[in-house]
Amino acid sequence: MIRETLKKELIEALKEKNETKTATIRLINAAIKDKDIEARPKGNMDGIDETAILSLLQSMIKQRKESIEMYKKGNREDLVQKEQAEIDIIQTFLPKQMSEDDMKKAIQETITEVAASSVKDMGKVMGALKQKYAGKMDFSQASQVIKTLLG
Repeated sequence: MIRETLKKELIEALKEKNETKTATIRLINAAIKDKDIEARPKGNMDGIDETAILSLLQSMIKQRKESIEMYKKGNREDLVQKEQAEIDIIQTFLPKQMSEDDMKKAIQETITEVAASSVKDMGKVMGALKQKYAGKMDFSQASQVIKTLLG
């Protein structure tokens, strides 16, 4: 589904001559293709699934947010705007993000499900959350909430 949406949006961006959108979608497609190639030796000839694509898109957003912080420190507002534009485009391919309250509720339920009792169990909780809520939850924010709840 995401692959088809990307293909349609790329054609639309090319018709509109929207260079930023075209370049960003091409970056996404290239990253997906890299992951598809990585999956082949593991016996997955069809490429990565939707969950892995959603995870990839979230990591692309995270990378851009980190870049924005660096560019702000270097007073490079032009690059901050470029990265933010890419984030905005990438987010259009992600499902609607959970609200903070919904995220806290989901985290609390998952902690109970996996019987997590301390920060040492954080990996189990994150793994379960990523399977259930890929693309719908900001996992960097979730990790802070988990640390608070388990700590």
